[in-house]
Amino acid sequence: MGTKTVDETGVKTDEHKTDEATEAAGATDVTKAAETDEPRGTDAATAEDTAEDTAEDTDEDTGDDVDGTEGTEPGPTGVGQGAGAVVSAGLGIVSLTGSWVGTVASARESLMGQLQTSSSSDVGTLIEKGYGNAWQATALWGGIFALVALIVGVVVLARPAFGAPGRPQAPWIKSVAWAGVALGVIGLLLAVLKYTDVLLGLPAAG
Repeated sequence: MGTKTVDETGVKTDEHKTDEATEAAGATDVTKAAETDEPRGTDAATAEDTAEDTAEDTDEDTGDDVDGTEGTEPGPTGVGQGAGAVVSAGLGIVSLTGSWVGTVASARESLMGQLQTSSSSDVGTLIEKGYGNAWQATALWGGIFALVALIVGVVVLARPAFGAPGRPQAPWIKSVAWAGVALGVIGLLLAVLKYTDVLLGLPAAG
């Protein structure tokens, strides 16, 4: 930049000293800039690695949710148990009130009794063939319906023990199933008593 001027004694002038100070300051600035750029590059690389790890974790979580491997499997809805409870209660009511099957069976037994007897038969035989067998047929079919109602109700009540743990049975299913069991027990008891002539037995021929 400036010209170096040296006197005869070899002493540097002020102009020469100014040039040397300027060069030293420039070298110092370059060194500081290099030292400053190196940490910045390291921070940028660390931030990039962190962003990649976060993206991978997010992709894994999203993949699990999309595939439906976690928390998306539907549990049992209890529709079958509810239907079974209603069927049990319905069969219990039928066992007490009668069914068309029992009515047909009773009429058939009555007709067969009339065919097997004649006008010369005694009164006891006529009563037994014409009415006793028909009533027993009605009681038999009532008992069958009551037994089925009892079995279905017990199966519905015992089903949660063999199903998914931690999933309680709906209260209304339990109530209806217990009603079916109760009606089944009552119907079965009445059917047995009627079939054995303990309840509403045949009148004595007199």
